[in-house]
This record gives sequence, C-alpha cells and structure tokens, in this order.
Amino acid sequence: MDTAQRQIPVTVLTGYLGAGKTTLLNRILSENHGNKYAVVINEFGELGVDNDLVVDADEEVFEMNNGCICCTVRGDLIRIISALIKRKGTLDGIIIETTGLADPSPVAQTFFVDEDVKARTKLDAIVTVADARNLPARLDDSHEAQEQIAFADVIILNKTDLVTAEELTVVERRIRTLNPQARLHRTERALLPIDQVLGQGGFDLTRILEVEPDFLSGEDEHEHDSEVTSVSFELDRALDAERFNAWIGGLLAQQGQDMLRTKGILDFAGQDQRFAFQAVHMLAEGDVIGPWRDGEPRRSKLVFIGRKLNRPELRRGFEGCLADGA
Repeated sequence: MDTAQRQIPVTVLTGYLGAGKTTLLNRILSENHGNKYAVVINEFGELGVDNDLVVDADEEVFEMNNGCICCTVRGDLIRIISALIKRKGTLDGIIIETTGLADPSPVAQTFFVDEDVKARTKLDAIVTVADARNLPARLDDSHEAQEQIAFADVIILNKTDLVTAEELTVVERRIRTLNPQARLHRTERALLPIDQVLGQGGFDLTRILEVEPDFLSGEDEHEHDSEVTSVSFELDRALDAERFNAWIGGLLAQQGQDMLRTKGILDFAGQDQRFAFQAVHMLAEGDVIGPWRDGEPRRSKLVFIGRKLNRPELRRGFEGCLADGA
C-alpha cells in the first residue's frame, strides 16, 4: 500500500465521568514513544476544561464543545478527521477522547459513513476506562455506562486500589456479563503499558484467537443481569458467501438498532483467505486478512453483542449460510 494512502489507526477513548480517561491520555502524551498522534477531545457544554487538563505535548489537540460527540458535533468530528488526513506529514494515530456521557456506537459509526474517512482511517479499538468503585452503581442507573462497557475492545478497570478483592471480583463479573470478549486490565491511576492501549486491532479477531482460541466458545453459561447480552457461534464447515451476505444484511437492516457490535472470522467456500467481518449497528464491512495457516482448523466464528438477541433464531440463520456439500 502506498504510504501516503495508508490507513491511520484511530483509538476511541471512552468511559463514564471521572473514570480516569484524561489521566490515561496524559500518560500517552507524556511517554517517550516516538510516535505522532492527533488528539480530539469532546466535552459536553459550552465551556471546555479538558483541553486545559491535557499536558503540553507535541501532539495537536482539537477540542469540540457544546455537544456530545455522539450526536450534535458528529459533523465536526468528520470535518476534523478529514482535515487531518489531508495534511502533509505522517500521523501514527488519532486518539478521540469522548465525553463521559457519550454512547460510543455513533462515534464508531463515523468511521463507516464517510467514504474519505473510511478510506484513510481504520478504527483500531474502543478503549473504555471504568472506575472499579463506582461502576456497579453506574451500570444500574446509566444506559451510557452499559453501552461503553458493551462496545469496548479493551476495558481498563481503573482505581482498583479503592476496592476490596471481593468487590473487584463482583465488578469484573458484571463486566463479563455485558462483554465476555474484551481484553480486561486492572490498573491504579491508569498505569498501563501504552502498547496495551494503542495498536490493539480491536476489530481484527485474529490476534485474540491466536492467544485465546476458545474465547468465542459458543455458549453462555452465566446469567445476565443486564439487557445487553452476548451470543456467539462456531461452525466447522465452509459458508456460502452470498448466503451469508444476504442473511446478515437482512438481519442488520431489521434488528441493527439492537445489535451493538457484530464481529467474526469466516471461512467462505472456494476461498483460501480468512474473512474478517464486523458491524456497528446496521453498518457493516469486511475483508480478507490473510491465508489460513498450515494445520489451522478452518472454522467460522461469529459473535453478537446487543439487546433482544434470540439465540436459536441467530443460530438457525448462521447455519443456513452453510455451503452446499460443505
């Protein structure tokens, strides 16, 4: 790929008010990593203060006020990203810190809906910072807090020094009922190696599957305490690409509002390449990500995270995509 046209990785940094997002962002900007990042900070209200809390650094910081990044200023986000990708010089990444009241799904959708942004950037991961002490209460009273956990590719459970071991176990169990797949890190003062925050390839399941092959186990044995659930399936026979596209397209068109994230690695009949599929609500995309390795079982794995998920119906639909004779 031409270097000038490479896709710039974008990290969306989210989490409820006071979880430690700005602390983490300052660590990223202060560390001697040798990379060049652009930072977009969104605050809810006409007067911004987060920009003043961010350390002085070489990185450019763009602030958007008077609106939540997930609604009224989304056009501003597209304009800022579009301006960044047209500039001369190399950016190693873009970091977007959302307001603590943001639903992250429309932020993720931004990188699907604008063709220029989609061509020049790649949503690397949604990283959610959570307050270990206050998260249980927020999950009880805040729809946004639930969305932030459910959408995450990486969850940083911060302020773990403020809770007991038993409380930590309880909060992690609640996190896993919402999002069994995300990488989960325990931290104090957001102390975490930067390479565990940036460059995570959150939409590419390949690396996770290599480390944890059974993470899409297919069956959920635990009980859920939230309306957000996760179901996953695995098939060891090849899929028909046209059948899958027709099924998933219709499914997302009808139920996409309730489907927060859909991700999968698929084996299509007649193709030697693994196919990575992902969707945010109704918006979907996919591409081949390399050949199946020698000796690697060719299996299709698909996970849904969302509301009102009908496991038997989804399983029947997925199995209906099997190729003839497979």
